Amino acid sequence: MMRALALALSLLLPPAALAADMDGERYAAAQVEAVTEGGLGLGGPVSRIKDIAQLQSSRDNQLVGYGLVIGLNGSGDGLRNSPFTEQSIRAMLENLGIATEGGQSRAKNVAAVIVTANLPPFVQPGSRIDVNVSSLGDATSLQGGTLIMTPLKAADGDIYAVAQGSVIVSGFNAQGQAEQLTQGVPTAGRVPNGAIVEREVRADFATQQSLVLQLRNPDFSTAVRITDAINAYSLQRFGERVAREQDARTVMIRKPAKLSAARFYAELENLAVQSDTPARVVVDERTGTIVIGNDVRISRVAISHGTLTVRITEMPRVVQPEPFSKGETEIEPFTAIEASRPDARVAVLDGPDLQTLVSGLNKLGVKPDGIIAILQGIKSAGALQAELVLQ
Repeated sequence: MMRALALALSLLLPPAALAADMDGERYAAAQVEAVTEGGLGLGGPVSRIKDIAQLQSSRDNQLVGYGLVIGLNGSGDGLRNSPFTEQSIRAMLENLGIATEGGQSRAKNVAAVIVTANLPPFVQPGSRIDVNVSSLGDATSLQGGTLIMTPLKAADGDIYAVAQGSVIVSGFNAQGQAEQLTQGVPTAGRVPNGAIVEREVRADFATQQSLVLQLRNPDFSTAVRITDAINAYSLQRFGERVAREQDARTVMIRKPAKLSAARFYAELENLAVQSDTPARVVVDERTGTIVIGNDVRISRVAISHGTLTVRITEMPRVVQPEPFSKGETEIEPFTAIEASRPDARVAVLDGPDLQTLVSGLNKLGVKPDGIIAILQGIKSAGALQAELVLQ
């Protein structure tokens, strides 16, 4: 009964009134409870901390290497156009004890490739990771090829993994004498579990006394809510506040004594927090993609939109000379230009919420490129209460 009453008060009273009657810990706990039981509330969706933030110490590291893919069915690099492939073949054979001085290779079943991978955090030597393989020369396909032993280096120049295995390619290339068919990208592939980790990235996570939590989408409101949720839990669990917001992206957490960092963060990462995002409209003019956030609002505006059609018709005319004159028959150019704007109309658009905004844009009957132009015009008029991001 008391829980239901607290939930009703948290939904009816403004946050300032609640804060006046409750101390910080009880207010934070009431907010978390209201969010958990009440759904979306006034902000964004309810998410776990692990879904909207990550630890600064648990980051990936990028690896890159240069190697060769062999076993191709005549779709490898042309050694005349890719001299580095021939040099790599010679170096590989010499390392295997095969002399190649004075000879020229004409093989078409070898391709030079760049191998990339992400080294996950806390990975130990002997673990396997996936690698991506991309052609470097003029090979037409990597289908059926095998990546030979390729060391993968990090930015510090040290080797952290070694990759080798069969390349899986989703695309294909079929070519005849008069036609060619290509589907997907046959010059790039993947080797699942193709790299063995040889060296671990040193991390002192177990001995850390403080954790740095970074939000994936920076927002001051979300950072404060994460801090309040963690402090409400830690005050009940450990009897002290352990979190402190630093900026829109960072939350500092102090680890309690006699508790491992892994177990401590495992207790915090499943706490429910009501995330928040700024109102934003993302427009990609190249593909015509438009993404409108849930909090986007548009003031009441009148819009006139119509496609301008210009028709140009060439109608050359034959000009005859006067009778019994010495003139010659000529062709005189004549161009008719007609401009019209069909389907031009004025509409009133008012978007107090996302559903009304989308319905209003659909009633205009315009295509994505027209919607992009309308949104840009509304932003210039100062009626778009959101950030317009052009990609």
